Amino acid sequence: MTFVVTDNCIKCKYTDCVEVCPVDCFYEGPNFLVIHPDECIDCALCEPECPAQAIFSEDEVPDGMQNFVELNAELAEVWTNITERKDPLPDAAEWDGKKDKLQHLER
Repeated sequence: MTFVVTDNCIKCKYTDCVEVCPVDCFYEGPNFLVIHPDECIDCALCEPECPAQAIFSEDEVPDGMQNFVELNAELAEVWTNITERKDPLPDAAEWDGKKDKLQHLER
């Protein structure tokens, strides 16, 4: 089992989760983070650290967001590994909680 970053991370990109990951399985794109499913050890440390509540266990991904399981796997193969906390995007607070942000994902 793995954890999955979902819709609400888009255009927020808080990195509090990255700092607690013992295996450095987060990968960073321009405005979104993903978890590499083959590297995640299912420790659950990242989930409560996400201010945007965008991280879910693979078997608890909300209805309508199952596509993020595959998206995390795909993008983790091409994005850069991130191991240290960074500042969130400048307008993260404005985007936090907005619905259906997938069209805003920058690859």
